Amino acid sequence: MDFFTLAENRQSVRAYLDQAIEPQKLQRLLQTVNRAPSAGNLQAYEIILVRDPERKQSLAAAALDQEFVVEAPVVLVFCAHPARSSPKYAARGEQLYSVQDATIACTYAMLAATALGLASVWVGAFEDQAVSAALNLPQGWLPVALLPLGYAARPSGPTPRRDLADLVHED
Repeated sequence: MDFFTLAENRQSVRAYLDQAIEPQKLQRLLQTVNRAPSAGNLQAYEIILVRDPERKQSLAAAALDQEFVVEAPVVLVFCAHPARSSPKYAARGEQLYSVQDATIACTYAMLAATALGLASVWVGAFEDQAVSAALNLPQGWLPVALLPLGYAARPSGPTPRRDLADLVHED
């Protein structure tokens, strides 16, 4: 699949089959994430891979009771790790670059999932402290996104997008 087809095919999926993800697919996805660009190539983010049903239930509760999080066989939690970025970039690295690094990594994961025939959805609505507590995150790590992964239980179609004339502003 070429990149443009991949980008068109990526959808947000909130219903998953009760089907495990093949280890080689998950490994390929994680290897792809590891290639994501980051500020100064510092990779100022961490990924927590969650399979345990009780932990997924805690994440769903932290994500304002979004129960589809529990349905997914795997949930990746992308966390900014500001201390990896701050020595080189000071406050801007801590407050911005580490969050951008985690965001880019999560985007690579979504695209890799689509290329592998998997489904995902970016979950950004959650209580930071509840996610941190559910995963016993080290001090300083900031959860940025939850990414449920699995096989789609039902097809989803394309969602409407803004017209380019409304989106792009030339100066």
